[in-house]
Amino acid sequence: MNEGVQLRRAVCPGSFDPITNGHLDIIGRASRLYDVVHVAVMINQSKQGLFTVEERIELIREATADYGNVQVESFHGLLVDFCKQRDIPAIVKGLRAVSDFDYELQMAQMNIGLSGVETLFVPTNPTYSFLSSSLVKEVAAWGGDVAHLLPAHVHTALMERLGSR
Repeated sequence: MNEGVQLRRAVCPGSFDPITNGHLDIIGRASRLYDVVHVAVMINQSKQGLFTVEERIELIREATADYGNVQVESFHGLLVDFCKQRDIPAIVKGLRAVSDFDYELQMAQMNIGLSGVETLFVPTNPTYSFLSSSLVKEVAAWGGDVAHLLPAHVHTALMERLGSR
């Protein structure tokens, strides 16, 4: 890019335990709108994930490799601090239902009040409107077929992890 040109940056935050096709839909759409999309994998000390943060980062990197403008890293603490440290003015969040909006609106209002970081809401593709990592893990643990809801390498990793439990 030309020197002095400001890159348009956004972040897609989440726990991504594991990343689903619904997550990829939002990340892919953001990657078409922004020059750089940061995927921020939340570290929540009070929750034990199925995959370690490092494993999630690797799964996401592989799933987003073709986008070319996605950077994946972990964070803990306030998302607005992550944004300030990286000069990211926008958070992109997918909304599946009205219930998501109620919570996310409060977060968006808090984030802009704390730091001026804007939140952009992207309606989820109807194909994925029911999809969550928690639901995928639960259905897979009971033997349900979730292959169509995940990238192939993520499905393989999920089946291996659940098989070793």
